[in-house]
Amino acid sequence: IIPTSMAFINMSYLNPRTVTLIGIPGLEHVQFWIGFPFFAVCLVALLGNSILLIIIPSERSLHQPMYIFLAVLAATDIGLCAAIVPKMLAIFWFRSCSMAFDACLAQLFFIHTLQCMESGVLLAMAFDRYIAICDPLRHTSILTPSIVGRMIVVMAIRAIVLVGLLPILIKRLHVFHSILIAHSYCEHMAVVKLAAEDILVNKSCGLFVGFTILGFDMIFILISYVLIFQAVFRLQQKEARLKAFNTCTAHIFVFLEFYILAFFSFFSHRFGHVAPSTHILLSTIYLLVPPALNPIVYGVKNKVICNRVAKIFLLNHGSQQ
Repeated sequence: IIPTSMAFINMSYLNPRTVTLIGIPGLEHVQFWIGFPFFAVCLVALLGNSILLIIIPSERSLHQPMYIFLAVLAATDIGLCAAIVPKMLAIFWFRSCSMAFDACLAQLFFIHTLQCMESGVLLAMAFDRYIAICDPLRHTSILTPSIVGRMIVVMAIRAIVLVGLLPILIKRLHVFHSILIAHSYCEHMAVVKLAAEDILVNKSCGLFVGFTILGFDMIFILISYVLIFQAVFRLQQKEARLKAFNTCTAHIFVFLEFYILAFFSFFSHRFGHVAPSTHILLSTIYLLVPPALNPIVYGVKNKVICNRVAKIFLLNHGSQQ
């Protein structure tokens, strides 16, 4: 018995201090080049969301619940890029694959917290559109600045408390059969699967957090839009129907891109038989592409934002001349 247990310990890692991120398994030879499009997407996301965070507070006409939530979404997207991209590009470009175990858990916490925060913001936006279309006369009295502030605080607390369970439960694991993470960032299940102990509690908690936040939010967003569409189709004038529907198109697009990619990534990692390289590419796209598209989608749909962006670039162009 003793030699067998000793052999097991020798083949395992007890309380590892570091982990190694592989990047994209099977595509290590082209990772250097894959880094460039991800870097470009990140730059677009940082630029677009930074512009939103400059324009929304400075433009009084945008001091409305929808645009306050959009500013929170922009800040969340910048946080996601900051949490993922630096280390990912260090792996792709400089082969800097090693990472402290506690830093890995911190990255895991921030990525998943910001994901859950983004889901909460999309739910708040759907509620705002529901009130604006189904009960427009009470919109300003229901969504007052204090209510909007409380909603944002509740979204943040919900994400921090529920996601905070994940790294705490990982810390109770001590023996790991490997320290090689087949991913470009520290994702919950990718880290949990390294453990050589019983991980049923970790898996169950991951599913609980996912369904409690993403599942709950998605269901209520869908209910909001069913009620919105019922109200829109009851309008007599075609122009009124188009105008009401037009106010929702940007949010519908952002909602679809976020949840379709989110649930594909979530289920393929747990139940699917998708190639690891495909899963990791898609999960990275899911985290980085929406932050780049969100400011473009909302900017194109809003004339005030478009005009302010045009002024910023025209002023810069004029000053250079």
